[in-house]
Amino acid sequence: MRTGPRTRARGPRPGRASLRAAERAGVLGAVLLLTLLLAVPAGAAPSSPQDRCPVTDRRLVELSGLAVAAEGGVWAMSDGGSRVALYRLDPGSCAVVETRTAALDPFDAEDLAIAPDGAFWVADTGDNDRLRDTVALLVLPPDGAPRLHRLTYPDGPHDAEALLIGADGVPVIVTKEVGGTAGVYRPAGPLAEPGPTPLMRAGSAGFPRSETRGGPIGALGAFTVTGGATSAGREVVALRTYTDAWLYRVPASGDLVAALQATPLQVPLPAEPQGEALAFLPDGTLLSGSETRGPDRGRLRAVPGAVEATLAAAPAEPTVAPPPATPPEPAPDWLPAAIGVGVAVLVLGLAAAAMALHGRRRSRV
Repeated sequence: MRTGPRTRARGPRPGRASLRAAERAGVLGAVLLLTLLLAVPAGAAPSSPQDRCPVTDRRLVELSGLAVAAEGGVWAMSDGGSRVALYRLDPGSCAVVETRTAALDPFDAEDLAIAPDGAFWVADTGDNDRLRDTVALLVLPPDGAPRLHRLTYPDGPHDAEALLIGADGVPVIVTKEVGGTAGVYRPAGPLAEPGPTPLMRAGSAGFPRSETRGGPIGALGAFTVTGGATSAGREVVALRTYTDAWLYRVPASGDLVAALQATPLQVPLPAEPQGEALAFLPDGTLLSGSETRGPDRGRLRAVPGAVEATLAAAPAEPTVAPPPATPPEPAPDWLPAAIGVGVAVLVLGLAAAAMALHGRRRSRV
């Protein structure tokens, strides 16, 4: 409550004409703002993820890759296994309705893509311990025998879970760097069979800071690349982390590496137990898939209008993105033990002080 004398700002009071003019200006401003809002394209912001179906087939407990064929069939792949196995899913129930296998034994298959010619490409690029001398791409063409292409990095082993294939059919691998910026690699020349073919580092990929939550590694999951996809028309490319999908408009040249240097459109994918799979339906819907983790069952989710929203939000030619946010530093291995020791010392110190105080009080009685 104000108790002192009321004061007024200095200057003459506006007349009624001035007040009416201000009111008219306010109304016109509101109408103009509403007009601008209504003029924003319908696809300017993608919708929230919508649950499609739970993935209950035991063969896909570790769902790691998704790809959509030209006719719209949704294919899935699991992490691990002693042979290449692809599963076509019923889009309404996620039940497996078809299986395709190849007599190739991957070390750690992590992602799935479909090339313009309809061939399936399996990214055998997982390397959690970073010990592999070579990684591999396994190709299942529409007809004929499967092909094996071994690859080597120019700068030592990397773990990678994202494979992209553009309109030119050239594969692009994006590494999984927990707490760091992802590397973008492509073959330095034509793929040898079985190779190895050397890779070249063509760029990098980083993201703004995200408030989306999910995944198994906390805040670091928002910076960790776990999958990739290109749209049916190859005009949009996407990378995903444990928490979000990041969508980029591909320039007219079709250069995926150049696309990944631009500012992306964020599509939050919250509360996925371990999201590692991504694909686009022919109508531009983004599909997201997660592994089952403990009691949290994996499932497919859909984001309608994702391609349309990306094309509406991004210029035809990519502009350079601002520097990515710095991921939080992972806690060192010794930190939990040190905290535990510190707490124990503090508790013992308080207990000793309490006992000493109690002893002094007893001596006074």
